[in-house]
Formats: sequence, C-alpha cells, structure tokens
Amino acid sequence: MPEMGDPLAGLRECQLHCLPRFAEGTAEVGPQPFVKRLKRKFASPWNHCVKKWLKRFTRWSAGWSSRFTATADPTTTPVVNSTTAHLNVGDWVLVRPREEIEATLDRWKEQKGCAFLEYMWQYCGTTQQVLQPMERFLDERDYKVKKVKGVVLLKDILCKGTPVFGRCDRCCHLFWREEWLERIETP
Repeated sequence: MPEMGDPLAGLRECQLHCLPRFAEGTAEVGPQPFVKRLKRKFASPWNHCVKKWLKRFTRWSAGWSSRFTATADPTTTPVVNSTTAHLNVGDWVLVRPREEIEATLDRWKEQKGCAFLEYMWQYCGTTQQVLQPMERFLDERDYKVKKVKGVVLLKDILCKGTPVFGRCDRCCHLFWREEWLERIETP
C-alpha cells in the first residue's frame, strides 16, 4: 500500500513509466523496402500532428462545402442498429460482417477515433466473449488516464504488432467499438 503524500506512489504501481529505462535499445527488423522504412520514420509525426490537422481540415471543408451542396457530409459515421448497449464482462458477441463495420468507419478507418486495424477483419463473423468494458485507460503517449465510452476488450484477441513496425511480444488487447459487435446468447 502506498504511503499517503508519496508523489511517486502511482509510478511504483505501474510498469509503464520505466519502459524507457529497462528497454535495451531498439529491435532490429532487418532489411525493409524503402516505403516501409519511410512509414516507420514518419509514423509518430504523422499520427500526432499531420493526421490530426488533416482530420480537422476535412471536417471544416465538409462543413464549408455542405453550405453549397445538398450532399451528405462524408465525415459523418453511419450508425448500425445495435443490440449491444452496455456490454458486460462475460457477454457473448458476434463480430459484425465486414460490410456493416465498413459502413461505420470514416476515411481514416476509424469510428469515433477508434481505429479498426487491418488484421481485425479476420474476426468478422466470429463469436467472441467480452473480457472487459472500458471506462478508462492509460494513454502511454502522454501518461494520462483517459475516459472512454462504448469500447470493450474481447477475450484472447491480442495485438501481435503492425505491418509497419513488425512483431511485438507485448500482446495488448485490441479496442473494439460496441457498434462493431452484436450481443448473442451463450453459444
């Protein structure tokens, strides 16, 4: 139990703060094509700066152009009729078909900021069990605890790395929007 008034108590209860200290350098990934090396080099500035501004510009330009045309706003996300309101630990769900999930994603393959990653498609049509509904999580980029609604973790569905960065042995749970899932009776 941490002592009251100890400013470092929270840091000693989580390993995240010491990741930079116990890492023994950067893992070698071997020879890679030029495009993949370029993606790795610019991933952080792209995701934290450029993509954020592109999204803002897209929303702004869509709002501006909608004043002059009667077309629908391309940045709005269609809503799938959902029977998943407030999934709980142990609930069984069916991962919706690809077409239904694609209808919820924006041009960045995200819904409400939650990305649907390429290797998540393999779970479409499968039956899964809810491990944990998410209310908060630690964002490792800035070490802040953030709130979230409508997101769950599914049991035994773990990230194994990315095409750009390669294999990762950490095995983090993937975030799933409830709109991508349909509650079912126990299989």
